[in-house]
Amino acid sequence: QVQVVESGGGLVQPGGSLRLSCAVSGLTFSNYAMSWHRQAPGKERELVAHITNSGAKTMYADSVKGRFTISRDNAKNTVTLQMNGLKPEDTAVYYCYARTPGSGSWGQGTQVTVSS
Repeated sequence: QVQVVESGGGLVQPGGSLRLSCAVSGLTFSNYAMSWHRQAPGKERELVAHITNSGAKTMYADSVKGRFTISRDNAKNTVTLQMNGLKPEDTAVYYCYARTPGSGSWGQGTQVTVSS
C-alpha cells in the first residue's frame, strides 16, 4: 500500500522560508512523477509544483515561480519543496501527491501559515 507523509509545515513571518518534505513508501518511487498542491480556506486545491520521475523537469504555478523549488531524492524516496519569500497568500494546507496509476496517492497535508 502506498503511503505519502508530509512534514515541515509551520508558522513563518512574511518573507521567511520553510522546507516541506514528503516521504513515500509502498511503490517504486523513481517510476512516478510527484507534485505539491495546496488548499487555502474556502478555495479549491491547486497545483503548486511538479517534478518528473527522474527529476529532470519541473513545473511551477505562476504564483510561486522564482520563490519555490521542488526537488527529489530517488535514493531516499523523498520529495522536497523549498519555499522562500513566503507571502500571506501562501497560507494553506500543502499536500504531496504521487502520480500513481488511477487516482494517485495523497498525503494527509501539512499546514503552512504566513503571518506577522
